[in-house]
Amino acid sequence: MADEANPIFQIQRVYLKESSLEQPNSPAILLEQEQPSVDIQLGVEANPAADGIFEVCVTATVQTKIKDKTVFLVEVKQAGIFEIRNIADDQMGQIMGIACPQIVYPYLRANVADLIQRSGFPPVHLSEINFQAMYEQQRAQAAGQAPAVVTQ
Repeated sequence: MADEANPIFQIQRVYLKESSLEQPNSPAILLEQEQPSVDIQLGVEANPAADGIFEVCVTATVQTKIKDKTVFLVEVKQAGIFEIRNIADDQMGQIMGIACPQIVYPYLRANVADLIQRSGFPPVHLSEINFQAMYEQQRAQAAGQAPAVVTQ
């Protein structure tokens, strides 16, 4: 039996690819007494890096505003490099859209909370994400179907 037939899924590295923090209206906005609104956007992307090696990135954008003025804007991109070989093509999308983001996401959550807290604000803790539901919703949208409602 050749070793080539055995499926391989290994984490090579998890790393912080990019992070930024902006406080465009400081210090005046910090004197406001009103509670800010918080908007959180998440995204997943996967790209081949070499033969059998893939980079999967999970991105979070956290923006807080008071009325129409930004209090802070944080963007973090957490990435992982994975060796994935001998996996059926119909399973690759699920691995890169569900399994890999589930591994990378806890690092993203910690980095977002840490960056926000180190900038002088209470930490924003991102909630757990059902990457399977998110993956299925993205596939439905790509197929032109009505997107399923995702509850978390």
